[in-house]
Amino acid sequence: MRASLLVLSLLSAFSLNSLAAALPIVSEVEWQPFVAQVRRLIEATDYLGAPFSAADKAALNTAMASPDHPAAVVKLQETLDRYALFGVHINPEMRVKVAQGDAKAELMQDGWRQFLVKVANESGTTAPLAAVSPNAQSVHNVRAATTPSDKLRRGQGSPPTLKVADLWLDLRTYDAQPLRPALSGLTVEYRIVQLYSRDAGKREAKIGFNVGQGTQDIGFRNEVDLLFTCLPAPEITLGVKDENNKPATAGFVIRDAQGRVYPSQAKRLAPDFAFHPQVYRMDGEKLRLPEGDYTIEFDRGPESVKQTSKVSVTKATKRLDFKVERWIDPMKFGYISGDHHIHAAGCAHYTNPTEGVHAPDMVRHILGEDLKVGANLTWGPCFDYQKQFFTGKDDKVSLHPYVLRYDIEVSGFGSHQSGHLCLLRLKDQMYPGGDSKNHWPTLGLNTLRWAKAQGALVGPAHSGWGLNLPTGDLPSYDLPPFNGIGANEYIMAVTHTVPGPDKKPVPAVDFLSMVDTPYAWELNIWYHTLNVGFRTRISGETDFPCIYGEKVGLGRSYVKLPAKWTYEDWCEGIRVGNNYVSDGKSHLIDFKVNNTSLGVNGSELKLAAPGIVKVSAKVAARLNDQPDAAMKNRPYAQKPYWDIERARVGESREVPVELIVNGKPVATGSILADGSPVNLVFETKIERSSWVALRILPSSHTNPIWVMVGDQPVRASKRSAEWCAKSLELCWTQKDRTYAAEEKPQARQDYEHARQVYRRLLAESPVD
Repeated sequence: MRASLLVLSLLSAFSLNSLAAALPIVSEVEWQPFVAQVRRLIEATDYLGAPFSAADKAALNTAMASPDHPAAVVKLQETLDRYALFGVHINPEMRVKVAQGDAKAELMQDGWRQFLVKVANESGTTAPLAAVSPNAQSVHNVRAATTPSDKLRRGQGSPPTLKVADLWLDLRTYDAQPLRPALSGLTVEYRIVQLYSRDAGKREAKIGFNVGQGTQDIGFRNEVDLLFTCLPAPEITLGVKDENNKPATAGFVIRDAQGRVYPSQAKRLAPDFAFHPQVYRMDGEKLRLPEGDYTIEFDRGPESVKQTSKVSVTKATKRLDFKVERWIDPMKFGYISGDHHIHAAGCAHYTNPTEGVHAPDMVRHILGEDLKVGANLTWGPCFDYQKQFFTGKDDKVSLHPYVLRYDIEVSGFGSHQSGHLCLLRLKDQMYPGGDSKNHWPTLGLNTLRWAKAQGALVGPAHSGWGLNLPTGDLPSYDLPPFNGIGANEYIMAVTHTVPGPDKKPVPAVDFLSMVDTPYAWELNIWYHTLNVGFRTRISGETDFPCIYGEKVGLGRSYVKLPAKWTYEDWCEGIRVGNNYVSDGKSHLIDFKVNNTSLGVNGSELKLAAPGIVKVSAKVAARLNDQPDAAMKNRPYAQKPYWDIERARVGESREVPVELIVNGKPVATGSILADGSPVNLVFETKIERSSWVALRILPSSHTNPIWVMVGDQPVRASKRSAEWCAKSLELCWTQKDRTYAAEEKPQARQDYEHARQVYRRLLAESPVD
């Protein structure tokens, strides 16, 4: 299976040589749309792992910024033409002819390479551009032909006598985002063609282009014969060991001297994803590389140190060895990492969003990022296909301590307009009344009632959407619009208890999701509801690959568990708040207030009277020696939303650790973010019942410990109570329209219940 995956997933790049420009310059071109097309081209080549060289990218950017548009048009074409293997000319009568371009005709055995196609379009046609070859093993983008001979003449078929040995090529045009599926009609533009070679050695191919039936020029001028050099790429075995010298899985980003990514991102097959530069490989697995010099980045998630190796591959290279270097292992302290929100399908990144990929593909990514728990949530577009994988148990690909479980996100159906919901630890995935996504409640609280009755762990997904704030101040008393799909209906649902599996009342909402939306939008609503006495916990998620496509586990929950644990235990740890949330680059371990720990006895410390408490934790973080200049002035509402780099103090390697009481920092410590654990101790006076937490903003945050003074409930802020009451009314104005007619009476009743609760809390809360 691995060999078959590798055959179609290797090497994507643009080749060039030092020859003078062979393709004619088109001088009459509309400047603004041409520059826009060049920008999309740069974006596409970066996305496909086949970037232009740094020097050429700089030249392109300089030309696009030049006020001398005629000279810049020439410079842009001269630069891009060096990457063009073909020049296509379309005359005013839409006749197509083809010439060989400047790029070196070099391919790779069992791998894809990419080249530009320069299109001089006198006709202004906006038809798709098709590439065809009789030497292709499979022909794509082929227009209809009237007869076999006509089809062959236009390069759209193979003669009956063509031997299998001549079918050594595959080719496709790249027409997906950020490019467009058809020509723009500009007098000149550039497209991308992808070529695959089955063989090594010298191979000749006839390649033609057309823009529809009958557009080929006479005299076979729509075809060009190219002699390719197909570089041999022998298999190389990878040795991958963890820090204890045991076999492991890790992520590899492999680039050659021209910056091209290996294996090719162009035509990857799962478990390799085309939207990633990295691939995940297990100890002993193989990949193909032709001779040459490579830069290989290697790591195993945020708890490891990213290593970079310079490697020269020769004919004698049979094996490359790598060993993980960790800077911390939370599991040694009893903490199990997990991402409660990942997807195996449904997002545009997947080749077939309605089907996606299967468990063996997803578990490889979990292993490669050293993520112990992955909750693989089936949702709207893929629901009716992916539902087959739900069992209510760990998937069979799980290998403890790496656990993959299928659960549900209510998204794209049912109550999704009032806020998406993560439903974990389900025993039954199908809401009663049907067997698909088409019959679910439009009132989120009704979905929560059903899920909590079977003992599920539940909470809103990507909490910040719809809770936008003008600044990153916390707490903020500005009112969000409540017009999104995050923790919107939560402002109502948090006031409710619902029957649990034993019919006893339990909170309707267990947690709020953190890390995958702007931190202030997520934390603000949490702080306000904690301030009026609710005890919702937090959990970390990535929403891979919909919000974050880079990797699974960019948002994590670290749950304190015994040596023997299950997925159910991990979920229970979140329910009782025995966890902290992190981007994986900072850690808040063994947080205590006096001798009270998270998740024990309700995370409660009882004081008979106001007094001083001691807050302690083992804290660690890791920053690179040099600041990331791109992050320095990035707005907080721009990705990455949570990242340790945002916490850096100036140009130093220090980060602040804040003690939070009732949503406000009351003390701040500092640690050197070199990966070393530091024991921090704070002291603070608690005047009245309060919640206490630690944070490194925006990188990690603990759940609260409640310090109860004289057995009084937490009523920390009248302003928070007012904020909650006003937010409830805003939410109703936005969500009323989303509820089905038959659920409207229940919705009105549930919102009225919430109004009564907030009125009571407002009356009980002291003036700030």
